[in-house]
Amino acid sequence: MSVSLQKGQKVDLTKGGKGLNRVMVGLGWDEAAQSGGGFFGKLLGVSGPSIDCDASVILCGSDGKVVSKDGKQSLVYYGNLKHPSGAIIHQGDNLTGEGEGDDEQIMVELSKIPANVDKLVFVVNIYDARTKNQHFGMIKNAFIRLVDLNNGSEICRFNLSENYNDMTGLIVGEIYRKDGEWKFNAIGQAVREASRIDMLLKMYM
Repeated sequence: MSVSLQKGQKVDLTKGGKGLNRVMVGLGWDEAAQSGGGFFGKLLGVSGPSIDCDASVILCGSDGKVVSKDGKQSLVYYGNLKHPSGAIIHQGDNLTGEGEGDDEQIMVELSKIPANVDKLVFVVNIYDARTKNQHFGMIKNAFIRLVDLNNGSEICRFNLSENYNDMTGLIVGEIYRKDGEWKFNAIGQAVREASRIDMLLKMYM
């Protein structure tokens, strides 16, 4: 049975001999209806550019900093879909966020995560947000969920429901190691300037 999490809540993933190893992390969002464009914009069917949200994973060590200055070792995103260890595989970029369910999915194999990695931080940013005058106040129904790939059951879900006006990035949640076990933490922290993923990455350097 899936657990519905609130901001700041945590859930054990492996404690108690659950045998969990392969996890799918699904992230989803919808573009909210915009009132801009005025009467003539609506009449002509003119709308702004679609909002391109990108999900990424930042790999950190026990000190909370990225494990390496090498982007291939410390970041999995649309430009680096598979971590060298094979532990994290991004299923690819969704440019529009249209459709139901997960918009982007990231597969995680806990047993393959390198020993120097203690935290996987899942983030979402709006690509080119400032250039396009876009922000997360224009997004609705954002969520992150974890699914046990052994049986397809949803482990937990965190719906992000705060007001994120003028924010272009979100630190959504993290899978972290503690006392040899893996846990998930629902974070939901907004970031003002994150039109490029490197802006989020710098927060962990």
